[in-house]
Amino acid sequence: MGSQEVLGQAARLASSGLLMQVLFRLITFVLNAFILRFLSKEIVGVVNVRLTLLYSTTIFLAREAFRRACLSGGAQQDWSQTLNLVWLTVPLGVFWSLFLGWVWLQLLEVPDPDVIPHYRTGVVLFGLSAVVELLGEPFWVLAQAHMFIKLKVITESLSVILKSVLTAFLVLWVPHWGLYIFSLAQLFYTTILVLCYVIYFTKLLSSPESTKQQTLPVSRITDLLPSITRSRNFVNWKEAKLTWSFFKQSFLKQILTEGERYMMTFLNILNFGDQGVYDIVNNLGSLVARLIFQPIEESFYIFFAKVLEREKHATLQKQEDFAVAAMVLESLLKLALLAGLTITVFGFAYSQLALDIYGGAMLSSGSGPVLLRSYCLYVLLLAINGVTECFTFAAMSKEEVDRYNVTMLALSSSFLVLSCILTHWCGSVGFILANCFNMGIRITQSLFFIHRYYRESPYRPLAGLYLSPVLLGVFALSGGITGVSEVLLCCEQGWPARLAHVAVGAFCLGMTLGIACLTETKLVHFLRTQLGMSRLTDKTT
Repeated sequence: MGSQEVLGQAARLASSGLLMQVLFRLITFVLNAFILRFLSKEIVGVVNVRLTLLYSTTIFLAREAFRRACLSGGAQQDWSQTLNLVWLTVPLGVFWSLFLGWVWLQLLEVPDPDVIPHYRTGVVLFGLSAVVELLGEPFWVLAQAHMFIKLKVITESLSVILKSVLTAFLVLWVPHWGLYIFSLAQLFYTTILVLCYVIYFTKLLSSPESTKQQTLPVSRITDLLPSITRSRNFVNWKEAKLTWSFFKQSFLKQILTEGERYMMTFLNILNFGDQGVYDIVNNLGSLVARLIFQPIEESFYIFFAKVLEREKHATLQKQEDFAVAAMVLESLLKLALLAGLTITVFGFAYSQLALDIYGGAMLSSGSGPVLLRSYCLYVLLLAINGVTECFTFAAMSKEEVDRYNVTMLALSSSFLVLSCILTHWCGSVGFILANCFNMGIRITQSLFFIHRYYRESPYRPLAGLYLSPVLLGVFALSGGITGVSEVLLCCEQGWPARLAHVAVGAFCLGMTLGIACLTETKLVHFLRTQLGMSRLTDKTT
């Protein structure tokens, strides 16, 4: 498969993921806003911080390394060995679920059962839901490797919506169930997720016509199960060693990703109510990151992993693929920078209004607006880091991944120390500031790698991080206008004034996007080209 064809499929995957996730997330956003009206901050804190951390830690430690290693295989990949390796996520998930469940029940503070009932049952069911989700991992890896465009997005979005509907129904009709509600909804979510993948592949592989069209490496649903033969090893040891390298890295990355939740959980820095407010603001602030940046990162990681050979020096790569990768990286960096700046500039003046609409006075008063404004800056760093790391992890050799793990260890340690200092100084905002610092260091590491990678070539993809002075001036002007508008029109003057504030923001946003289209013509051409390629790919599949 040529680099241009892979690029077209990656663009289609990203654009389809973006559009469909916007629709499904909008529905989920409305349902969650409804649910918040019936919950206490303490319940939200325990569910969204304590129990969700148990689930996410189990999932991340059990599968993240396997995903990265197994999606890096080349054209000669032996899929029976790859699937055998992926199935090891299940026993690993059982181990982490049991171990972390014991920690959550025996070593952590148990919430007051009169305020938050059924905590122990919640721990068990959230751990079980993580194991259930891992049962669908072989299907997910196969779908991602062959770029099944809509399957992942529809499956995950449908599961999230059904989970939100079930939660809303139970909160409304049996609110006294407490954590039973969220535990059952979580288990329901993972079950639906796995069933969707199993049903899809069962139908696909039972249809001879579909099987021929998709050219899958398996012909029966039973081929996805673990298989043992004497003629070859159970797993590909090269993939297994790469998995171990990624596992060491993923363990450290998890500390950086969820560090503030670990500190809240193990050090009791914030009470459950404050944890609830922080987590709601964190989820709201990361909504755009999940909608826009995550589909791009996941799709183009596959692109870079397919067009660049991991163990080859840059000068030994296929020059056509090498050039295409540089062009794509430059455009993605520019897109991430523009999107992140837009969120930072406009999010500052509209944070309080967004929180008031989403959760009422519980969120818009107190520390909520300051948290969300700080998070808008963090989103800018998230956007850039997502693109730089997706290239870096796809291009690094195993030895470079191992060396990077040392850096991640230092970052993890500094994050914990910095978080302790900043939270004592400025409360929960300190978590976001510590995350910004560590994200900046990670970006710097990736930028150094990219610079070295293309140093001996005529390509300079890091030019994507430069914006024209005119566009930067428009961003600054828009930030000033919307800031004044917030002081004069929002958020105590009623809805007519709020709507006027929104209108001012819409005008400034339109002006900024218009100037961006005029000054960043190279990016506009790239987006138009990829949109055309994704449409062409859509017609031919």
